Amino acid sequence: MRVRFSPSRLSGGITVPPSKSLSHRAILCAALAAGTSRIENVIFSKDILATLDAVKALGGEYRIQGNSVVVTGIQSPPAAAEIDCCESGSTLRFLIPIASALGVRATYRGEGKLPSRPLTPYLIEMTRNGVTFDYQNTMPFTTEGQLKNGTYTIDGDISSQFVTGLLFALPLLEGSSVIRINGRLESKPYAEMTIAMLARCGIQVNSLADGYEIPGGQQYQPLDYRVEGDYSQAAFYAVAAACGGGDLLLGGLQPDSPQGDREILAIVQECGAVVRWEADGVLICAAKTLRPFTVDAADIPDLVPILGVLASCCEGRSVITGAKRLKIKESDRLAAISSALNALGGQLTPFEDRLEIEGTGGFRAGTADSCNDHRIAMSVAVAALLADGPVELSCAQSVNKSYPDFYQDYQKLGGKADVIDVE
Repeated sequence: MRVRFSPSRLSGGITVPPSKSLSHRAILCAALAAGTSRIENVIFSKDILATLDAVKALGGEYRIQGNSVVVTGIQSPPAAAEIDCCESGSTLRFLIPIASALGVRATYRGEGKLPSRPLTPYLIEMTRNGVTFDYQNTMPFTTEGQLKNGTYTIDGDISSQFVTGLLFALPLLEGSSVIRINGRLESKPYAEMTIAMLARCGIQVNSLADGYEIPGGQQYQPLDYRVEGDYSQAAFYAVAAACGGGDLLLGGLQPDSPQGDREILAIVQECGAVVRWEADGVLICAAKTLRPFTVDAADIPDLVPILGVLASCCEGRSVITGAKRLKIKESDRLAAISSALNALGGQLTPFEDRLEIEGTGGFRAGTADSCNDHRIAMSVAVAALLADGPVELSCAQSVNKSYPDFYQDYQKLGGKADVIDVE
């Protein structure tokens, strides 16, 4: 799908869509609990539907009721299951150890870049602990065998998703286990988010100096949970407001959220935007002058594309470090955001582990490609607000992965977006 954006301003208020990261975690905790759980305020994006269907494949049940989902926990897992992860890295990396802890022979399928995203930590550590992989560096592939308790060593600079997957699975095993982290755990807030959700379901995880201890033989308890707003999605609106696109009131966010991407508020404030919490949400007002910034994105990788837009509107040179893992997301995000914004007059230079941006004060009319990456597409939509003419975006449908209503919400706030071609 191709969308044409025209220069415009966003203003008013919006309830930010619910957190995808928290939704994944709540659904899987509910699936592992005996009985029925209710999760409210869920966005049924492609990624979340992939996780729900994976739960069903493993013997659980779910029923969608409006924007809520009722999940009945897995009681009798099948001997074998087919799990289609679509393009969801969370679904894949969370389900591999869960299915193995349940003793299910599982075949995993995926699309887009997912078949090429690395699984090395599982291939090494789970093979040492009872699981066999029929894996040829692509999908489909199959896992078989009963996961065993033990010590699992994970490099901290790959992805916290591997840690989260093990945190879900290891409490189900008979004996205690330890996850040891080599080096600093990047995206640590995501692991902490998992631990907080596990605690809601009665699961104990003990922090160690170099990892986590997980007692075995634990039982998940059902939960009644309402998903808070998603700071990863709020970031697009925060940057739109900060760069002069109009004042925006963002509802549905929690000031004390466990989401690492809440850092976006501090970043836009550091650049000069006004950020003020009010009764109905957080108000963000444009900066008179945007100052350049340097930020370590190791814990906030999903913010990097939209930070490229913010940096382009600053006066001077900004640097985003700690970004090497972005090469193995839905796209090579360092290259993809650089290509997209440079096509609109930006001056972004990607390196192996960082992104350098010379501020240009805005963008020019042109054509950009999302590389089928939802975060690139939404970043281009924000950049288009600040362009001197129309901007056309290809693969615009990629937003369905996380935020299917993005263009509708964008238009409600005053953005101009028109579908010009269905590819």
